[in-house]
Amino acid sequence: MTTNLLWPDTLDAPEFDGDIRVTVYDAARPLPRSVADTDVFVVWGRPGRLHREDAELLTNVRLIQGFMAGTDELTAAGFGDDVVICSGVGLHDATVSEHTLALVLALVRRLPACLEAQRTHTWRHDFAGHQPLHPQGPITTLLDANVLIWGFGSIAQTLAPVLASLGARVRGVARTAGTRAGFEVVTDADLATALPETDVLISILPGGDATRHTIDADRLALLPEHAYLVNVGRGSVLDEEALIEALRAGTLGGAALDVMETEPLPQDSPLWDAPNIILTPHCAGGRPVGYADLVRDNLAALNGDGEFRNRV
Repeated sequence: MTTNLLWPDTLDAPEFDGDIRVTVYDAARPLPRSVADTDVFVVWGRPGRLHREDAELLTNVRLIQGFMAGTDELTAAGFGDDVVICSGVGLHDATVSEHTLALVLALVRRLPACLEAQRTHTWRHDFAGHQPLHPQGPITTLLDANVLIWGFGSIAQTLAPVLASLGARVRGVARTAGTRAGFEVVTDADLATALPETDVLISILPGGDATRHTIDADRLALLPEHAYLVNVGRGSVLDEEALIEALRAGTLGGAALDVMETEPLPQDSPLWDAPNIILTPHCAGGRPVGYADLVRDNLAALNGDGEFRNRV
């Protein structure tokens, strides 16, 4: 029996064994009616606004394989309850960890100020020469820094040891407390105690109604004035107006965002000109590592051979 597989034009399709008919679709456009008999729908680089149309058309689909770590838009699209949805958890651990580390170090080592000084041909004498290891105000080294990673999944468990190797004291926040990958993990209920002790807050939280504006004005106010915020999870978890107010008021040391609530970020967004902020265009991941093996394994599971990987 032939399996009809719909593949996005945003990635090269691998070779498959067995009777698999691959149709490549334009990820940026609505699907044509000719693919309505699709069995397997692979999603990558597709605007979330199209997913409800996808669900209305693909009434025979049995497996949806997303390559993104968070599948909130897919699960909310209206596909049938009998449709298996699998995520891309694990495909972005290394790349997102790299980017997050770059953002953290850029803030801590004051690279935005150095780049601005370079632009104006200014030598920052206050940055040069002897420096206290732990000055008043924002931290300038990860040595002995308290880093809190909110959303302690596979990306966080890849990132945490790297930060720890640079001298940081790393803890996680998740739905259940305990120890993961050798690191202490607390819950949301502990944030009132954990946030005031935090030098760098890293959010890798998924999107969805349950996490919308989880990092709001009240949570930001719990952070010390010298703290840095880095968001590489979903833009919707952060109240951007509250962040801008905190940066303008000087009640937060700085921020680095790879994700925003509206993407692309509108040209008139006040985020562009907020003080002490680094913005990158949702580029932390973007290159799923090992996607071919994930699809092959889940195709086998669809045919009764093994368990689904990353089933949501």
